[in-house]
Amino acid sequence: MASFLGQGWAFPPSFDRMHTPTEMVSEEEDIRQSLTILMSTRRGERFLQPDYGVGIYDMVCHNMDLTTRTQLKAAIKEAVLYFEPRITLEDILLDMTDEYNGILRIELVYRIRLTNVRSNLVFPYYYEEHL
Repeated sequence: MASFLGQGWAFPPSFDRMHTPTEMVSEEEDIRQSLTILMSTRRGERFLQPDYGVGIYDMVCHNMDLTTRTQLKAAIKEAVLYFEPRITLEDILLDMTDEYNGILRIELVYRIRLTNVRSNLVFPYYYEEHL
């Protein structure tokens, strides 16, 4: 399955000089880490890929009304569509029950295209860390 779903460096990168030059992840874990990196990257942060990332940090400082939530979901859908072709995004859920504690949880529900396996990723966004 690793040949179908891909293999990449583990995140955060770690090195094991005894066995391999870098720690690698494959299959579903590679997809999960790729989504985490995509969600936590600001647009314009990567010099050679200025469109890479979601731009969560630019939106969460606004009032989280219906318009902002819709824009955030649209930005996530667009980023996943362009930068993670191994999955089909089925739903995006925004959990704001801890908003007053400074936490926004973003749940991505997705299906891996080649294996038809359904999975999810909960990405917690902490407001205070990004002020």
